[in-house]
Amino acid sequence: MESQLGLIEKSFNTRYSPWVREALEELPHNFTITDPTISGHPIVFASPGFLKMSGFRRDQVIGNNGRMFQGPKTNRKTVMEIREAIREERAVQVSLWNYRKDGTPFWMLFQMSPVFSKEDGRVIHFIGVQVPILRNKRSTDDGADAAWNEIVFGSCRREVCSDSLVELGRVVALDAYTKCRGVETEEPCEANDLEKQSAATAINSILSVLTLYSEPTGRLVCGKRCSSPAAGHINSSLNIALGRINQSFVLIDPHLPSMPIVYASDAFLKLTGYDRHEVLGCNWRFLSGVGTDSSVLNQIQQSIQAEQACTVCFLNYRKDNSTFWNLLHMSPVRNATGKMEEKCNSQDRRGLSPETRQLSAVGAVKVAVRSLSMGASCSKSSDRFNTL
Repeated sequence: MESQLGLIEKSFNTRYSPWVREALEELPHNFTITDPTISGHPIVFASPGFLKMSGFRRDQVIGNNGRMFQGPKTNRKTVMEIREAIREERAVQVSLWNYRKDGTPFWMLFQMSPVFSKEDGRVIHFIGVQVPILRNKRSTDDGADAAWNEIVFGSCRREVCSDSLVELGRVVALDAYTKCRGVETEEPCEANDLEKQSAATAINSILSVLTLYSEPTGRLVCGKRCSSPAAGHINSSLNIALGRINQSFVLIDPHLPSMPIVYASDAFLKLTGYDRHEVLGCNWRFLSGVGTDSSVLNQIQQSIQAEQACTVCFLNYRKDNSTFWNLLHMSPVRNATGKMEEKCNSQDRRGLSPETRQLSAVGAVKVAVRSLSMGASCSKSSDRFNTL
């Protein structure tokens, strides 16, 4: 399995020509580019202007989530607006209270826009432009509060790097702690028309560069969805939510021909030795081999057709043809309306309490799928998914 840094490099190298980074670095704007298809939705590019504004080095930013710039006074409602835009794969413009590396807070206008694959309509990247908001009166902290802000902000950065499983719990805990200290969330500071126009211009400039440098590879990108997402498409928000689950599992779509795998976790890739692009689209039987019990495969097939859970133990094969005993738990994943969306297949080697780990993984997947389907009352999600 590729490392995260390898995936970040591939995020650009397979989509754009080799000179795209140089062209982006010549732009005067403060911006980052993130990849929602990589676990943790990490930053894969940061402009020189952004690094200068935030005080971070490039190696301190690349591979981390944008949460690392938030702190105790960042408005949580505004953060939720951004998350909702990611879930709906649309643009958003908000005023955001962020923090530099030294803990200094500042207001900025944050404008985010998705980058779509022209071929299949999937979201490839998100562009995030940051424009500092100038105002006459600025809030200041005394020495004690500034030191405390840095402690909390530093903890937030460390939490981001630890790939937390329960982001909502972190938000609630942080809010409760700040209230106990009497720290109020900063009220939004509105950007003026010139700052808003500057952000919009930056988005257009960045999109133009990405579009131009995607032409040599033949994998064109655009700022608007030119085609409907392909069947089996997992949207950006669900990709991000599933990426926080540190268990070995895949999702299959039982309503598509050959019931292909539409999502594979990092732990599954590590267990089997495959890269993600080698797994997606494959039939769920692809780990089987000459030593695999066909009666177990039939049992799994019958459970899928009956939309029922099952647990089996059978011999599987890794990419290098080495074998391992796979204790597999399969369970249908239903959306908020009760319709089956996917099946989750959770794999585990024989070890300490594998059933507990499997049920935990399946439960986390179901929560992710149902919460998104509940929040997307007008989305087109249908009964698609199954988990192994």
